[in-house]
Amino acid sequence: MPPRRSHKKSRAGCRRCKFRKIKCDEVHPRCGNCVKHGVDCDFEHPEIIADIQAAAAAASAASPASTGSRTPFTPAATLDYNSPRIGASEPAAASPRTRLPGHGVSVPAPPLYQTPSTPALSSTTPTAHRLLELRLMHHYTTLTCKTFTFTAPTTEEIWKITVPNLAFSGSQHLADAILAVAALHLRSLTPNDKDLVRASHAYMAASLAEYSATLTKGIDSSNAESLFLTAALIAFQSTATRVFLKDEMNLGAGGTPDGYPKDRNPSAGCYSVPFTWFHSFQGVKAITAASWQWIRQSPVVTQVINSQVVLQLDFSTGPETFFGHLLEGLDEEIAQIAARSSSTPGPSTGPPSVASNPVSPHPDNGPSSGPSSSSNPNMELATRTRHAYQHAVAVLNWAHKIPHRGTPLAFPATVSRRFIELLEERQPRALAILACFFALLKAMDNVWWLQGMARREVLGVVSLFNSDFFGPDSYRKWWPHLEWAMRIALYENPPDGSPIPAEIWGADWYAEEQRLAEGMEAGGYYRHIDMLSQMVSAVESIPPVPDMDRNG
Repeated sequence: MPPRRSHKKSRAGCRRCKFRKIKCDEVHPRCGNCVKHGVDCDFEHPEIIADIQAAAAAASAASPASTGSRTPFTPAATLDYNSPRIGASEPAAASPRTRLPGHGVSVPAPPLYQTPSTPALSSTTPTAHRLLELRLMHHYTTLTCKTFTFTAPTTEEIWKITVPNLAFSGSQHLADAILAVAALHLRSLTPNDKDLVRASHAYMAASLAEYSATLTKGIDSSNAESLFLTAALIAFQSTATRVFLKDEMNLGAGGTPDGYPKDRNPSAGCYSVPFTWFHSFQGVKAITAASWQWIRQSPVVTQVINSQVVLQLDFSTGPETFFGHLLEGLDEEIAQIAARSSSTPGPSTGPPSVASNPVSPHPDNGPSSGPSSSSNPNMELATRTRHAYQHAVAVLNWAHKIPHRGTPLAFPATVSRRFIELLEERQPRALAILACFFALLKAMDNVWWLQGMARREVLGVVSLFNSDFFGPDSYRKWWPHLEWAMRIALYENPPDGSPIPAEIWGADWYAEEQRLAEGMEAGGYYRHIDMLSQMVSAVESIPPVPDMDRNG
């Protein structure tokens, strides 16, 4: 093999020749190669050195030979995008290139499209499930939000546009609550979709965690509005979750179900009251009271509040009211409570809550029964028990007149804390009142998050009276007070959606609505809450966030 010819190496050539890896003749002011190709030479124009270096760096980063794969955002010219799959093992193709204007250097062309760097709306959303998040938000803005406004169409734009915009502005608990409720709504349409089941639980768990953390930090002008709306969505969610359960079963091995005293533990399979309803709706009330100094200036919140029908309660206890029969024998029951030995104090009830009835004193905030109440805890307990029953029945009487306006939903939000204690104690009178409340929901059976609720819950409550839990005489004693609830629960709504006839329901909804119209013109809920806030200081603590895991 003949020896290689000797040659002179070029060490001081121009940058363009070095970049192209060819020998430069080092002729000044322009080398021969640059003259031949008609491009600028850095011997003559040193200012182009930076452009050449940038082009070289870009070409090196995009070169298939140097990286061994395509850049993630650069479309390959030879790929068939109609193929159902583009595998990683497909041959790499050269990236499109363009010439640097005026310099003759080829550089990679910018990609036509890059994946946006916008983060997911919710941190709960896995990267692979971004489409699920978009699906849920689309479903919320097109369908779900309308199911919150069936009694107040004027607020549809708030739930459809304003609420999502608040979530987009950085309210994580509100964003997760929106997605959780939308997932539940889709579950009602496609109950076998496991992704929706997991999503509804995951988003609500994340919303509750962030909501609780925000409350711990404190309410101020920056978060009061979003906290109120999140509390409302949590209340909707706690109600909707019950749709997917046959019964709320909280009977752990060796333990007692939530809310049952140990000495009154029912047998396995016994119906259990959905206390999360009361906790979540009472949470809306507490948030309203604690943040009123800020949300009273919010056009969003005030419009939502004023869209509700004003409570107009009649505290008459006689049989002339529709549910007055539920108070029969109350004097004897109260006398038994008051006659108990003072050495056996009643259960602790914690600090009184802010009254939710803007028209009359709330049973949790009423005045003391007299000098004896301070020396006899049972006398005070008896008075609070009487007020709790009378207030709950007054709410039922009011809601019974115009149930199509969503008034039954005021019941779990406005009943007293003492009434909830009576439910936890499984007092027959409290459960009979509860059965009548559930029967009122029959008027809204066409709403997805209340569908079938009246029938299921009333039958569940009545089953307690028809079991060994209360004894053999309980059903016979309380059946006259449960008969109306059972008749309404078993009523089959006509396909045309017409209201339940007045002779079955016991009232003409639309005639009663005309009679109560004057109350709607008296300033609405906003005026009553504003008056109440001037008389009662805001609550010192927020009720515990309801544990949604108990509901499925």
